[in-house]
Amino acid sequence: MTKEGRGIVMRVPLEGGGRLVVELTADEASALGDALKTAVS
Repeated sequence: MTKEGRGIVMRVPLEGGGRLVVELTADEASALGDALKTAVS
């Protein structure tokens, strides 16, 4: 993830090439982090 302006941009490589680009607010990024922690524990 990289911080760009007021948002955080996440670039996710996709199978077969290409990339999914998602722009998040700080609150959304925090919620995503919490969700990922829950999923992998």
